[in-house]
Amino acid sequence: MGNSTSVQSVDRAIAILEILARDGATRVTDLAAELDVHKSTAFRLLAALERGGLVEQTGERGRYRLGFGVVRLAGAATAQLDLSRESRPVCLRLAEAIGETVNIAVGRGGDAVNVSQVRGPAAISGHNWVGQRTPSHATSSGKVLLAHGVLQLGPELERYTPHTITAPEELRLEEIRERGWAATVEELEVGLNAVAAPIRGADGSVVAAVSASGPSYRLTPDRLAEVGAALVAGAREISQRIGYYG
Repeated sequence: MGNSTSVQSVDRAIAILEILARDGATRVTDLAAELDVHKSTAFRLLAALERGGLVEQTGERGRYRLGFGVVRLAGAATAQLDLSRESRPVCLRLAEAIGETVNIAVGRGGDAVNVSQVRGPAAISGHNWVGQRTPSHATSSGKVLLAHGVLQLGPELERYTPHTITAPEELRLEEIRERGWAATVEELEVGLNAVAAPIRGADGSVVAAVSASGPSYRLTPDRLAEVGAALVAGAREISQRIGYYG
């Protein structure tokens, strides 16, 4: 009987969370009525959920809403999702639409590290970027991660080509945040251009970047804004797939 009662209490607590998720702030009397329990039982269940931070009282006495503990649990769950797996269908579509190689990169130890790659139909290079660390200031993904505080600039910015930006103020990170995407024009390799947009986690913070890269004669400067818009839309979809609904 004790086990049965405990299971019933858990079921009712879950039902409360689902009701609050559906209806928003709700009165205890309404919760009790929907659960078909006495008001005192609803109060006991709410008190237990409140101790765990899963519900909280609103300014209006007798009303409850979901608490910040739900966000914490949701963040822990979504953090365990495989970013590469969840982003792959989107990257496949982007690579097909843009015609260039699409990568997902995260920040590690001051660099941008590519964790997934899809080659576009027009890609002519077999270069595999997966697992490679790339300098943040000379890559589009790195610039996105810098602009959103995921990575920090080192004391010296190494020059890789005549076009590499080595002065921090010339990276225009604030402009990247406002525009929503970053680009590099032959800054890592001569003849290679790239564009990237930020991917957000459940709490809204930037956790990765999605980029498209290709030869400079094909991914020309006048295409960057168009590709940037496509990547922003793709990044938004990936963000939603890993739990961001802002």
